[in-house]
Amino acid sequence: MDLAYLRAHPHQLPVLLHHQRIRETPVPGGSICAASRLTLDDGRSLFAKTWPDPGPGLGPGRPPDGFFAAEAAGLRWLAEPGTVAVPEVVVATDTLLALEWVPPGPATPGAAERFGRELAGLHRAGAGDFGAPWPGYLGRLPQDNTLTPPPWSAWFAAYRLAPHLRASADRGALAAADVALVEQLLARIDRYADRYAVDEPPARIHGDLWPGNLLWTRQRVWLVDPAAHAGHRETDLATLALFDGAPHLDRILAGYQEVWPLADGWAARVPLHQLPLLLAHTAMFGAGWRDAVVSAATRALQAG
Repeated sequence: MDLAYLRAHPHQLPVLLHHQRIRETPVPGGSICAASRLTLDDGRSLFAKTWPDPGPGLGPGRPPDGFFAAEAAGLRWLAEPGTVAVPEVVVATDTLLALEWVPPGPATPGAAERFGRELAGLHRAGAGDFGAPWPGYLGRLPQDNTLTPPPWSAWFAAYRLAPHLRASADRGALAAADVALVEQLLARIDRYADRYAVDEPPARIHGDLWPGNLLWTRQRVWLVDPAAHAGHRETDLATLALFDGAPHLDRILAGYQEVWPLADGWAARVPLHQLPLLLAHTAMFGAGWRDAVVSAATRALQAG
């Protein structure tokens, strides 16, 4: 079983794994999927993701419809401009995703600056309308990618903030006052956009670019686990600053500014662009993320 065979017969991979025809070694993954390294007969390796087993007696784990298809489509779409490093999608089925294996390395300043330049190139590749041609996911949450023309502010409020706010409220992760705070921001989004002139054309973005979705090698940074769509370029840069920030974030920003300088006042808009991912955390993981949502919403309102 070599890589050429799998490229020619991708849907055979689940059968081969079931019959233990490929060596499978668990590796650290994210909080959503189980991850493993697949070693083929030719010595090549793949990185595989599957939906976790729900437990004894509960049957096989199965992801939501289109879950891995959305990630595969996003990876291919991000790779199209040829600006950033993206693992090749080798196999994408309803139950698993297998990607090119990229050996990790240390996070270096040089790789950070290169990534900043490459990310700016990706964003400048652009797209027609906000959203994407495929149904999306952010983590395990559905993400409405309905293609929508500008302005950005109206799309962002309706498709990136409001759905995760409702899901968080339904879960009980946010109090009524917290919901009202974010709703106040939604009501003011047009005024916010006018004040800061943030309604740029759609950019081709990763969409879930927190630091854990950067795969570092010594020479460059690879993008993994996207929620890819056409959005605002500042969203990717804002989420890179979450959760203690990406390594060498200052060098990433410096490289980015060389290629496509950010609009004035971008730093004041960081909390606004971080809110969708933070609201997704309250929707998925509960009230432990409430303070982060309230802090970001408060700072965004103060800036607007």
